[in-house]
Amino acid sequence: MELIKLNLNNKLIKFFFVIILGSIALTISAKIKIPFYPVPMTMQTFVVMFIGISFGYKIGLATISLYLLEGIIGLPVFSNSPERGIGLVYFTGPTMGYLIGFLSACYLASFINLKDNLLKIFIKLILAVSTIYLLGVIWLGTIIGWEKPIFNLGVAPFLLAELFKILILCLITKKIIKIRNFI
Repeated sequence: MELIKLNLNNKLIKFFFVIILGSIALTISAKIKIPFYPVPMTMQTFVVMFIGISFGYKIGLATISLYLLEGIIGLPVFSNSPERGIGLVYFTGPTMGYLIGFLSACYLASFINLKDNLLKIFIKLILAVSTIYLLGVIWLGTIIGWEKPIFNLGVAPFLLAELFKILILCLITKKIIKIRNFI
């Protein structure tokens, strides 16, 4: 019985460690801006899907939730914080839909498996990242008004960068999935 408790404790410690590391990786990916046309690219969506693929949906969702909670309580983890605010005020701003979309994208990306071929992986990743933009556009339209060119403001500038990140993920997904065995 003691062996089972010890094993469970070790597993929980490992899960917490992985969740914290994932949150740190997501924070770093939000802060690094890569020059890209037409807008600079962060690697957040890449890391969100990477977390889903490598951690699975349970640990992946816990990781994304921790990241969001850190931002809500005021830690400067989001892309434009602290420059454009912190905490709940920043979270409920124009990017809230995208941030919430991280949860759905992580969840959907976690269903990619070793048996999937390249085309299936590509389609699953497109669907996963699309939920980020769908939720983002819905919230953005609510905030700034539906009469504005919401698609041109909140989606179009990022399409090329997203395609680039998805193609990279497609190429390395089979290797990423193997990380699940260590968790």
